Amino acid sequence: MITEMIATHSADSWSREKTEKTQRDRLKKLVSYARENSPYYKRLFADVPDDFCLSGLPPTNKPEMMANLDSVMTDRNINMERIEEFTSDTGRVGHMIDGKYLIFKTSGSTGNPAVVLYDRHCIDVSSAIAAFRTFARNEDFKAFMKHGKKTAGVFANYGFYLACGMSRYLQLKMPSKQTKITVDVNAPEEQIVKELNDFQPAMLSGYPSNLALLADSTGLDIHPDVVITGGELLTDEIRKKLSDRFGCYVQTHYSYTEGGEIACECSEKHLHINEDWIIAEPVDKNNVPVGYGVLSDKLLITNLSNRIQPFIRYELTDRVIVHDEKCPCGRNTRWLEIEGRTDDILTFGSVSIAPMSLYKILEEVRSIRRFQLVQRSENRMELRITADDRDSAFEEAKAELLSFFAARGIDATIFLSDEAPQANKVSGKFKHIFKEY
Repeated sequence: MITEMIATHSADSWSREKTEKTQRDRLKKLVSYARENSPYYKRLFADVPDDFCLSGLPPTNKPEMMANLDSVMTDRNINMERIEEFTSDTGRVGHMIDGKYLIFKTSGSTGNPAVVLYDRHCIDVSSAIAAFRTFARNEDFKAFMKHGKKTAGVFANYGFYLACGMSRYLQLKMPSKQTKITVDVNAPEEQIVKELNDFQPAMLSGYPSNLALLADSTGLDIHPDVVITGGELLTDEIRKKLSDRFGCYVQTHYSYTEGGEIACECSEKHLHINEDWIIAEPVDKNNVPVGYGVLSDKLLITNLSNRIQPFIRYELTDRVIVHDEKCPCGRNTRWLEIEGRTDDILTFGSVSIAPMSLYKILEEVRSIRRFQLVQRSENRMELRITADDRDSAFEEAKAELLSFFAARGIDATIFLSDEAPQANKVSGKFKHIFKEY
């Protein structure tokens, strides 16, 4: 842990030349380790020479990696059967399988969840980035420390997701320092409000759409020093709404379970890539690199800290623009703009439902490989799914969704679509949850 802390802290003052050399050195070691210990990468990189360049490494993606998960792992004692058995008990959230690895489920951008393992080195790097790069402004960090570092995250709090899994891991590791809580995003609003009011967080975090709805609650009486959002695009409108409601600075960050903390926001509202631990390549649809300042079709990321499950030139479907120009904040790293995950907030009369709440429900239906929920009228919804047994998967998903809606006084009907989940025919972007009426 100390080694990762020192390395991450010192990297903030590095020149770009030193950062790029560190990237190359770490990439070379990672590729060598993956080829030696992962049958998947040994096969994928069979024709890659020892003096390879980054663009000469074949990319990979979520469906391919998940289909070959057993052979991806560099620890041959870990396989999907054991992972499924371990994650069947949510009481193990935050615990390590074999005392070595944390298991997470993703909230990716394709409607097709993945399984991701972190080894101790990857966990320590994530902690180091969180410690030194979370706050965009020093004054917010000082206020946060002054008020006891009390952090409340409004996320899914019932499964092996990164936010609640890491929070639970830290609670188990330091039981005497209970400065973090995770409030279940799908709990009734009055329960969420009560838990936050009782805890009085110095930092409030959550999905932008959920926090925007929560900000409308008249019973919420908290005074955080900073609000940090993630998981969705933070629009200027929501940023201002949260800032006005809570009277503090509002910022965001860009992360994926597979890549960890990809980019952290600075005081200029620029998302700086953590280039010492992440390689981010904006590419077109054929994986050809695009230039600085050009909108990509997707992003390839290489996580330089994860060795149990290497992510090397791993495809993310986000469209980004990477900037090479020097940022006024003083950081030397490149920064990016992201189109973001922009699902719709659904409205049922006077009740609004944030997309992440519905996403989490559908992601828990294990037999569904891909999904899309479309609101066709105020109370009628179309569910598009890909599954081996569509009828059975639909019935399970329908029951969970109707139970969720009924608890909020919503009388909804849901029908199974004949269509498969699909991207917008005009924009080409994929949405999981949206309204079309």
